[in-house]
Amino acid sequence: MNTIFNKEPVLRAEKSLKQFNADLKVIELKQTARTANDAATALGCKVGAIVKSLLFKAGEKFILCLVSGDKRCSLNKLKKILNEKDVSMANPDDVKRVTGYTIGGVSPTGHLIKIKIYIDENLKNFDSIYAAAGHPNAVFGIDFENLKALTSGETKEITE
Repeated sequence: MNTIFNKEPVLRAEKSLKQFNADLKVIELKQTARTANDAATALGCKVGAIVKSLLFKAGEKFILCLVSGDKRCSLNKLKKILNEKDVSMANPDDVKRVTGYTIGGVSPTGHLIKIKIYIDENLKNFDSIYAAAGHPNAVFGIDFENLKALTSGETKEITE
């Protein structure tokens, strides 16, 4: 049977989740969660409770920003935080090479290359938040404090 649970990116995300907390589970959605709105509809939750995993390139470095689904990441705020003039969204090839995931399924954990992670403080407003788990139809639920611990992410004001 061909299931998303057989796919290497989902297995990698799940392994990373289980190493952190054996109770965390990957949820397979019947419909795509490629966008925050799609995920919120599929899960029956607020769009803000969806974690958007956005990879940015700053000079030669990459930064993953975990942003509330109802917010936009601010390039200007990122430039100030990083003290870097040249900050832009990473291209799809860089996203795949750095995280090991394709856009629409980028998990906050289980990356191929260790990257700095910033977490949008707006995600604190939700008891449960949901992030991609390696595939557009795979997500996992977690709370804010555990997301911080799982990713070793820094909470920052990164939205506009």
